[in-house]
Amino acid sequence: MLPNPLITSAPERLGGTPVFAGTRVPVQGLIDYLEAGDPLDHFLDEFPSVTREHAIAVLELAKHALISPAA
Repeated sequence: MLPNPLITSAPERLGGTPVFAGTRVPVQGLIDYLEAGDPLDHFLDEFPSVTREHAIAVLELAKHALISPAA
């Protein structure tokens, strides 16, 4: 079961950095790993509190935000 919302941020947690909900893992970390050419499995191995489902759902959320027509 995926958390809703997928991403959270709070000033008292990592200074408001967006994190995977229910973790202290910054979403930026996933982006950084993928930008560096690392596979998703490498990120998941390094951050076991993030599930594959959660990571893919966050990527889908980002994809949707980028390719959706402006309202």
